Amino acid sequence: MTATTGAGAAGAGAGAAARAEAATGAGAAVGAQDIARRATADPLFRLVAYALEAAHDRPPAAVWSAPYAFHLGSPGLVAAAGWPVAAAAAPRTDGLVRLSSLGHPADSCDLPLTPSGPAPDAPAWAVRPYAVLRALARAGYGRGGTDLHLQGSLTAAAGLATAEPADCAVALAVADVHTPAGQDPDRERLARLLARALPDGDEALRRAVLFARPGEALLTGSGSGLRHVPFDPAASGARLVLLAVRGDPGDRAAELARAVACARRAGALSAWPPGQGPGRSVLVLLPEARLAAVRAAVAEEFRDRGRPVPRFLNIAVAGAARREE
Repeated sequence: MTATTGAGAAGAGAGAAARAEAATGAGAAVGAQDIARRATADPLFRLVAYALEAAHDRPPAAVWSAPYAFHLGSPGLVAAAGWPVAAAAAPRTDGLVRLSSLGHPADSCDLPLTPSGPAPDAPAWAVRPYAVLRALARAGYGRGGTDLHLQGSLTAAAGLATAEPADCAVALAVADVHTPAGQDPDRERLARLLARALPDGDEALRRAVLFARPGEALLTGSGSGLRHVPFDPAASGARLVLLAVRGDPGDRAAELARAVACARRAGALSAWPPGQGPGRSVLVLLPEARLAAVRAAVAEEFRDRGRPVPRFLNIAVAGAARREE
């Protein structure tokens, strides 16, 4: 779907144009612009950078990764997982937003950037990134438009929240293009901006995406700002895994309960949902020495009933979103 640029969106101004051109100049060429061709770069970030070039005929000015995040079963206690969402962005000066994702190859779109008023029609996957771009434009980031490519390393089938890391990756990538070189975008400001623009999101998870530290959990809503507390299963000989059931959504709660009961019998220490409510997965903490036994016991229990075997995903407690260079 393609929409023509509206007159209100087109007025980027000479100052914005100069900043956009500077962001894609020689300084950026040694950073994000060459990721697609750098053999030592992470494959996901190489892919995202290359996909933006392929879709929009220009290299990215910024590539950011943002971790998936999860709750720890206690109020306000969250952490980041070592699986990222990646966003590549390049600034424009014509008031146009061009959005693409390898997860939705047939649903790329060109939209006019309208900071206020009704949003233009967009494919379902692009509605939320476009809302972030509108909020950023209202705050002074990317008023001239943006080329954006977004890609996650996990699908919704894993059971971790996908919206919050994607929101943060988009916000950081676009804000970075319009932040002076060498400076990190103002994460606290972006957190407030996202909370206003997307009030349906999980604010605690966003905080984990933006402010987490490796081997630590983040305590939010404590009245004294953010507080980091130790949470490093690997350091104590334990493993944290995500167990996701498959099959009919109507059977999901019962199947998760079966999987958890089986995992506990095989040696798991605890289990809890990664989000605020029940879903398709649980996080399981277990002694490292029992990992193979737990996986085998759960697989056997489901296989014997003719049910799809649940997926297991190792979770490392990771740090916050970062610029990829």
